[in-house]
Amino acid sequence: MQIAENISLKKYNTFGIDINAKHYVSVSDEDELKDVLAQEDYPEKLILGGGSNMLLTKNQDKLVIHVNLKGVSVESETEDYVLVKACAGENWHDFVLWCLERDYGGLENLSLIPGNVGTAPIQNIGAYGVELKDTFVSCDTIEIASQKVKTFTKEDCQFGYRNSIFKQKVKGKYIITSVVFKLTKRNHRLYTSYGAITSELQNMGILNPTIQDISKAVINIRESKLPNPKEIGNSGSFFKNPVISKVHFEKLKLNFEAIPSYPVSDSEVKVPAGWLIETAGFKGKTFGNYGVHKKQALVLVNYGGAKGSDILKLSRLIQKTVKRLFDISIEAEVNIL
Repeated sequence: MQIAENISLKKYNTFGIDINAKHYVSVSDEDELKDVLAQEDYPEKLILGGGSNMLLTKNQDKLVIHVNLKGVSVESETEDYVLVKACAGENWHDFVLWCLERDYGGLENLSLIPGNVGTAPIQNIGAYGVELKDTFVSCDTIEIASQKVKTFTKEDCQFGYRNSIFKQKVKGKYIITSVVFKLTKRNHRLYTSYGAITSELQNMGILNPTIQDISKAVINIRESKLPNPKEIGNSGSFFKNPVISKVHFEKLKLNFEAIPSYPVSDSEVKVPAGWLIETAGFKGKTFGNYGVHKKQALVLVNYGGAKGSDILKLSRLIQKTVKRLFDISIEAEVNIL
């Protein structure tokens, strides 16, 4: 374990923002992580995973700890189910593919989501009718202050829409080191009716899809709409889809007949933030070397050399405009640092 000085974090965040870390260390096992956390010379610490859900806006004086714990294993199984444990540093999509190769079902709709396994529960990542919490069993963590190991059950995590206890009550207090999922081995439950999955499966000529087919359909859809972070800097969806009252929605329909929605409860609906941003005129708009992606208004992009502060400024302009036009507040999904 060696703490490096003055390291660029450009290759460690999917936005590709060239921000400097005064102190940086990569840890590959839990003992190393505990040792680093116990370092009294660096009282302030920033935990870095896959770098996919953050916007870096300034140089970091904190000790940046890159959690690089690796490993995937089967903990137990029956004829119908398997418990799979994945370490925090595993790439999320690679882990999904690992499960699909073994015909373990439950994560296929979450294919090609950027980031690592360890940050997935924090966000309760979701796509195409499925959320992480649907297969989540527990996660092991290390408390930053005490370096003690603590296990969080599904109930402990208090999952909500793109939310968890790790973004609320215990934010910044724990580091997730591994996650356990309960996946199906047979009689897989297929989610094919959400979004464009049905039409994509039809395009593929598939009438009776497998979990592998659904994954491929999701990958096709995402690749057609979303830029590859290796080619264009981005963090995927920058904003959450807002939930509003049905009363508010009906008022909006008077002026915006085409406004889409998805039911949440008897009194609330979810409105796609992408539609709001596109209708506000931002889709495909560029501001020099950054802007809004031409195919997906939810995605803010760095075309090369943009500052995090530039993209933050753009996000606030979008929020202000959406609020003015629709009286809806849209919240950022990404962490602003």
